[in-house]
Amino acid sequence: MGQFVDRAARYQRGLSRLLQVAIAAMLVAGLLTLNVGVVVNATAALAVTFLPAVLARDDSLRLDPKLTLWVTLAVFLHTLGMFGGYEHVWWWDHVTHTLSATVVAAVGYATARALDEYSDAIRFTGGFLFAFTLLFTIALGVLWEVVEFSMRELGHLFDLEPVLVQYGLEDTVVDLVFDIVGAILVATFGTRELSDLANRLTERFERDRDTRVK
Repeated sequence: MGQFVDRAARYQRGLSRLLQVAIAAMLVAGLLTLNVGVVVNATAALAVTFLPAVLARDDSLRLDPKLTLWVTLAVFLHTLGMFGGYEHVWWWDHVTHTLSATVVAAVGYATARALDEYSDAIRFTGGFLFAFTLLFTIALGVLWEVVEFSMRELGHLFDLEPVLVQYGLEDTVVDLVFDIVGAILVATFGTRELSDLANRLTERFERDRDTRVK
């Protein structure tokens, strides 16, 4: 069983590296074609893929390879969509928003659960965690839509290609619906997978507390 788990982890890490290379290739393609939208999004996506390694080094918060692959796949699909997926594939935006929302929901849920385990003064029920995960995801989803709208308007104002794509009010509402779908999926089915991350966050909080006490 242990060998199977190790093999699966190596496979997941390998896929994450492959997706990183693909994002880097898209960045180069954006630079060669002078596509500002692709360059900005690919650069941001590539930075996100290195975040797990930064957390493991600086904060001693090592993510499970499955979680790293999950995050990397989300930003890979978003970057790939800048090459026409968002415009020509009707379901692309729905998939990327749902997947990105699951990542946001996972962060919100794991953090809230870690705080619950860390502090004796806090007690979060299962219902509260579900509601918090949903509201946390919606809040960041609304913030993202505001950023998309602002980038589009700035692009029009300065006659530049927008670095983010936003197609109007109906598109915003649909995006938020799929954000909610992603949050519900995590809050309903992903809590067990996030237990290890919550435990590691709790350990991190405890180390910080011990450091302050010393």
